[in-house]
Amino acid sequence: MYEVELKFSVADPRALEQRLGTLGATWHAPIDQIDRYFNHPCRDFDRTDEALRLRQDGDHVVITWKGPRIDAATKTRREIELPLAIRLPKGGDVAHPASTVAEWTELLEAIGFRPVATVAKRRQPARVHWQGMEVDVARDSVAGVGEYLELELQAGEAEVPLARACLESLARELGCGACERRSYLELLLEAPTAR
Repeated sequence: MYEVELKFSVADPRALEQRLGTLGATWHAPIDQIDRYFNHPCRDFDRTDEALRLRQDGDHVVITWKGPRIDAATKTRREIELPLAIRLPKGGDVAHPASTVAEWTELLEAIGFRPVATVAKRRQPARVHWQGMEVDVARDSVAGVGEYLELELQAGEAEVPLARACLESLARELGCGACERRSYLELLLEAPTAR
């Protein structure tokens, strides 16, 4: 499966929410996400344009591998995401999400993966029906980076061009500026406070 994504810097989050409201966006409760990124022990993900991420998303933890971007205009890439859970000893309940992240961090470091950085954000998710597709929308407030809008669709390889055209059309309708291809991790590492 491919994640077809466009991301834009947002100067006025309230105005953006109003524009999405006029398009019938359905808003959901905000989520605090903490993303911990790791680099591979044998290849540099910065050079290969890949990412390995542990995400604590409310009460859930997932591990995600993102492959290299497949075009020069968007952030479209292959993505594999799996939910994680750790059972407490003797068949107990599922561990707290922070414990799950700590255990998986320990495992990844034990086999040679190196922590790169942690990206923390408050995500306001929504969904909007556009050109016959249900587009996932996120207004993100990213610590140390700023305010952003993400538009996303999941697509099979053959459907990527149609998904990209749908997102580009929605971005034009919303009056978005230039697309930001850098990930939040890249933006955070390039921020003046990161130096």
